Amino acid sequence: MRNIAILGSSGSIGKNALWAASRFPEELGIFGLSVHSDIDALSEQIALFHPEIVCVADKIAAAELARTLNGSKPIILSGEHGLEELASHPQIDIVINSVVGFAGLKSTLAAAGTGKRIALANKESMVAGGRLVKDIAESHNAEIIPVDSEHSAIFQCLKSGRTNDIRRLILTSSGGPFRNYPVEKFREITVDLALKHPTWSMGRKITIDSATLMNKGLEIIEAVYLFDFPEDRIDVVIHPQSVVHSMVEYIDGSVIAQLSRPDMRLPIEYALFYPERRGLDIADLDFNMKFSLDFEPPDNHKFPSLNLARQAVRVGNTAPAIFNAANEIAVDAFLNGFIDFPGIFSIVDDVLSSAEIIQADCIESIIEADIKSRESARTIVGRFEK
Repeated sequence: MRNIAILGSSGSIGKNALWAASRFPEELGIFGLSVHSDIDALSEQIALFHPEIVCVADKIAAAELARTLNGSKPIILSGEHGLEELASHPQIDIVINSVVGFAGLKSTLAAAGTGKRIALANKESMVAGGRLVKDIAESHNAEIIPVDSEHSAIFQCLKSGRTNDIRRLILTSSGGPFRNYPVEKFREITVDLALKHPTWSMGRKITIDSATLMNKGLEIIEAVYLFDFPEDRIDVVIHPQSVVHSMVEYIDGSVIAQLSRPDMRLPIEYALFYPERRGLDIADLDFNMKFSLDFEPPDNHKFPSLNLARQAVRVGNTAPAIFNAANEIAVDAFLNGFIDFPGIFSIVDDVLSSAEIIQADCIESIIEADIKSRESARTIVGRFEK
């Protein structure tokens, strides 16, 4: 029996993780859960799964949950420190980190510092603090198993050859809802349109990242640190069907790909049980039916996200954290109607171009860069005329 904690249990990854874990009650115990503020969802999960500890990041919501439970189990933690306490709890073996955004970094570091397996769905941990996370994980014998479908695919494909024989990593992208949308109409894109992803069902922030291809930029940076691989040998290809989740090309020209239906329960299961696999009763690909797999290069003119991400990771140090922080503020501003869709690219570009880059050798430096970049992005949003 291994105990797991699911950080971000009210989101799509968290709910899928609960589904996957609950199918194997003799092997996995749901010890801890966390949400930001959705105590209604958490209350339902408490009734179903009986965790020992829960954490509510929002302290007001945590107090409301405490009043509702009225002293009964589970133990309730709150705030940022509560999340770190849960992630580093000595009775937890596996931490599934699906917290959205930069807020997930400290809990990743807490789990890494206590030698746990981290099923990582919070890509911002590796984007903002990749080198620091890897160093702490290696020094404490922690495992980082990616849950993002693309990085899970690469992680699996890398088992097919030696590191020295890799030519390039190839991240696939659905292309989002605006792959064939004329760039001249980008200013007309509404929030509702941007939230209609053609393949995946995700949270609002991640769905907008997919629409701008910022998610693919974040994934390039994540892959650099996760796999210790140079940025100029990480490519992105548009694949609308989302069946090929990513690929690894070797020096002899062989390309190893991981294919499956687009279902996040598969990479979650793989991260939980690696190196073993489990059957999940999820529909297989039906090769008795005719279907096609299409690939095309991304349009860097329409979607400057990839070049901005490459710029950030080439500069290194706190530049990736700055890129991430600016994007989080820009996406929030778009969702709340303060800027138009192209404004997301403009804000990230402006903040990244003007920010002071410092060494990212400790969490304090990364947090400082994050705070300053958010302030800068908010200032630009205030001047933005939609």
